[in-house]
Amino acid sequence: MKISWSQERSKALAKDILFFVAGSLVYAVSVKMFTAPNQIASGGVTGLSIVLNYLFHTPIGTTAFLINIPIFLWAVTEIGYKMVAKTFVATLLSSAAIDLIGYVVPPYEGNPMLAAIFGGVLEGTGLALVFMRGGTTGGTDMVARLLGRHFRHLSMGKLMLGVDFVIITFSGFAFQSMESALYALITIFVSTRLIDTILYGTDMGNGKVLFIISEKNQEIAQRILIELDRGVTALKSRGLYSGREGEMLLCAVRRYEVCKVNDIVHAVDPNAFVIVGEAGEITGEGFREEKPDDKSLRQILKDSRKKRESSHKRT
Repeated sequence: MKISWSQERSKALAKDILFFVAGSLVYAVSVKMFTAPNQIASGGVTGLSIVLNYLFHTPIGTTAFLINIPIFLWAVTEIGYKMVAKTFVATLLSSAAIDLIGYVVPPYEGNPMLAAIFGGVLEGTGLALVFMRGGTTGGTDMVARLLGRHFRHLSMGKLMLGVDFVIITFSGFAFQSMESALYALITIFVSTRLIDTILYGTDMGNGKVLFIISEKNQEIAQRILIELDRGVTALKSRGLYSGREGEMLLCAVRRYEVCKVNDIVHAVDPNAFVIVGEAGEITGEGFREEKPDDKSLRQILKDSRKKRESSHKRT
C-alpha cells in the first residue's frame, strides 16, 4: 500500500514531537536535578536563567522562554518563520518541562563534580534528541547562527563559545565563586562531546551522500544551502530512457541531517527522485579535517604501493 505524502508528513511531525518531548524531559532533569541546585550555569539562555533564578528567584523555564522571544523575533526577520518553527516548539516544551519537572525530581546537592558530569551527560542526551529532528532549544546556537550571517569570518563554534563564555563569566561573578564557572566548563565539555557522539558517531568523518533529481533543483539547492549550511554540487545528467538532459544535485551531509534534506526536497517537489548512499569517510569543511598524520600515512602507503608495482614489473 502506497503511503501518501500527507501521511508521511504526519508521521514525521509525530516523530518530531516525540523526540522533542523526550529530549526536553531529559534536559529538564539535567537542569533541575544537577546544574541549578549546584549553581552551575553551563552557558546559553538556560544558564543565564539559572543565574537570574539565584539572584531574583524567577522560574528558570519561564525566564528562558521569555529571553528567547526577542531572539525568535530576530530570527524570523533574518531567516523566516518556517526555519524557526521547530526551534520555537522545542524551546516551549523544554521551558515548560524545566518548570514542571521540579515537582517530580528531587535536587541533587552532593558532590559538585558529579553534578557537573551527570548534568552534562543528561544535557547532551536531551539536546541530541532535539537536534536529531532538526530543532534546537534556542539561545546560544540560534544567536550564533544569526551572528554568523553578519560575521562570516567566524565559525559557528567560535561564536557559540564566545556567547557561552560571557554567560559563564557572568555566573562566576553572580555566584561569587570561580569554582561554579569551572564546573560549568566541565558540564559544557561533557555535553558537547556526548552530542557529537550521539549525532555523528565515534568517527566524525562518516556521513551520507545524496543524489537528487528534480525539476526544481535550484529551489531545493537554495534551501539546503540556507537552512542546513551544506554545500550542493550540480552535476550534468542525461536520462538514457527519455534522452533528456538536466542536472542532478550532489550533497554530503551528516547522518542525522538526511531526514532534514528529505523534508526539504519533498516540501519543494513531492515527485523528486532521491538516492541516499553511505559515505565511508568525508573530509573537508564541515566534516572531519584531514590531519597531517593521515596525509603522511597515506603518502607512505602510496609510495609502498608504487614500489610493489615497480618490483612486479621488473620480475
